[in-house]
Amino acid sequence: MAHISSLGAGIYTYLDIFTGTIPSGTDTSAEFAALFVGGTPGTADATHVRMPSVREFPSVGTPANIVNVPVYGQATSSQVQGQADAPNLEITVNYIADDMTAIHALIGQQVAFRFLMTNSACTQDEAADSTLAKDNTEFYFIGKIEAILVNPALTDATTATVTLSAQTDFVGPATIAAS
Repeated sequence: MAHISSLGAGIYTYLDIFTGTIPSGTDTSAEFAALFVGGTPGTADATHVRMPSVREFPSVGTPANIVNVPVYGQATSSQVQGQADAPNLEITVNYIADDMTAIHALIGQQVAFRFLMTNSACTQDEAADSTLAKDNTEFYFIGKIEAILVNPALTDATTATVTLSAQTDFVGPATIAAS
């Protein structure tokens, strides 16, 4: 069963997770994209998995840290940009225990993440096809799955909140405007 999360009309958004060894110095879009090619998802040689049944994605990118600087003798302070804190990213998924087995096994391990937005639904293999991804649609970073918290519900689908931490800068559209 394909798990598709849709944001808006005709935009499909996925979170893929590279589970293999990440070469040191991986820091460009091309190097990250190469990680997600190879292996057959769902088999023993798989090098990446897709987060199943995503309901909500967080904002992707490093938030600004604006610091107020008091200026002696002036009525208002000025502002400067300080060092940004890496965000915690929380993703909400429809929780089906069998679908989340591979994700639970990754808690605490360093992995590479890819947020991918496409014009059409795609499998993990098809996601590696560069014709599906458009400019400014892929975000990469190295991080960890820190926790999976199950939210039981009596009247709606059982959901879980998956918390990701970022260990590196974001590579992709979240950083293009700043360069």
